[in-house]
Amino acid sequence: MQVSLTKPTETKAKLQVVAADKELQVVLDAVLTRYRDKVKLPGFRPGHAPLPMVQKSVDQAALQNDFLNDAVNQMYFLAVQEKRLRTTGNPQVEVVKFVPFSTLEFTAEVDVVGDVKLPDYKKISAKKEAVSVTADDVKQVVESLRQRSAERKSVERAAKDGDEVVLDFAGKDAKGEPVPGAEAKGYGLQLGSKSFIPGFEDAIVGLKAGAEKTFTLPFPKDYAVSALAGKKVTFEVKVQEVKELALPKLDDAFAATVGPFKTVDELKTDIKKELTAQKEREAQAKYENAVVQDIAEKTKVALPDSVVDAQVDRLKQEDTQNAMYRGQSWDEYLKAQDLDDEKYRAQKRPQAELQVKASLALAEIAEAEKIDVTPEELDAQLEALKQRYTDAKMQEELSKPEARRDIASRILTEKTIAHLVGKKG
Repeated sequence: MQVSLTKPTETKAKLQVVAADKELQVVLDAVLTRYRDKVKLPGFRPGHAPLPMVQKSVDQAALQNDFLNDAVNQMYFLAVQEKRLRTTGNPQVEVVKFVPFSTLEFTAEVDVVGDVKLPDYKKISAKKEAVSVTADDVKQVVESLRQRSAERKSVERAAKDGDEVVLDFAGKDAKGEPVPGAEAKGYGLQLGSKSFIPGFEDAIVGLKAGAEKTFTLPFPKDYAVSALAGKKVTFEVKVQEVKELALPKLDDAFAATVGPFKTVDELKTDIKKELTAQKEREAQAKYENAVVQDIAEKTKVALPDSVVDAQVDRLKQEDTQNAMYRGQSWDEYLKAQDLDDEKYRAQKRPQAELQVKASLALAEIAEAEKIDVTPEELDAQLEALKQRYTDAKMQEELSKPEARRDIASRILTEKTIAHLVGKKG
């Protein structure tokens, strides 16, 4: 096979491929072997007829079509490997010359990722945050446990801090339009928990069951939903019920109801241990993300639009799934963010580009540092997943070659990141 390569741009490649006779004969034999299992010829058992006889007995147009598809696909794949191209998306193929089944010449134009130029990844400046657990941290968990175990009693009096109220509420914007995600019925809220935006719980204090109230509050400027950040929303609230909480006494008897603890001190020691482990995991994850992001931001590579667009599609799929879990349609999600689909994609593009660069950089580092995934590591991870997901559909999915590739890629990424932070540590 003869392969020539031209690059009209840094992110476009054009391959010209001329296949050799021997390579085409291999493709033809493979296609005819598939046909042979379906062809019935006198004097031969199914699947045992000579290939030349099979070739003469089948529909010639169908045979040429199948041969051409297989030959182009195989030769294209080999050409990409030979020229060590990072392709993305499907190629535009043009058959220049085809004589069945001896001559094939074609061109293939495809998007490619440019050369990846890494920074000095061994000198990345990210630092891991120190972890500490205070007495107040432990106290908050203890109080949360007490509140969960509290006896709740409906009361007729006005609500005060520490009470639990059951509310119906709906938020509207300045135009009087409903705000997606700012509506609920029968919602339980503990006053003083600071789980709502500032001012909301204060507005409920003093209300009795059956009371209704309308008030307007600004969302924090750093609110997670950008469309609401800093904006004023008018809430219409009705109190269904006010409950007084009788907290259990904090003593050894209470500690025993929470877990295998003989004393309050044992409970607090265990809470501190768990909080420390949790904060350590969070600090490690944050540190690893900072290292990868720093490398990605400093990596130089030309990216075709198609690869960034594909990553935006993946981000959209994730956001669609998350919106569905919150009971929102995609249109409701976009409205809450004050976006349309075009603005959403434009907003996500920088994030998608950085993620693609991170993936490419980690792959380059893995190759440079000779990091790989052993068959034993892959098999162990697959077995663990099969033990975790036991339904037949997932078992089938995990047995597919694509699943092995995806899991191997994930393991390689994890090992590369561990290598990077290990070197820094």
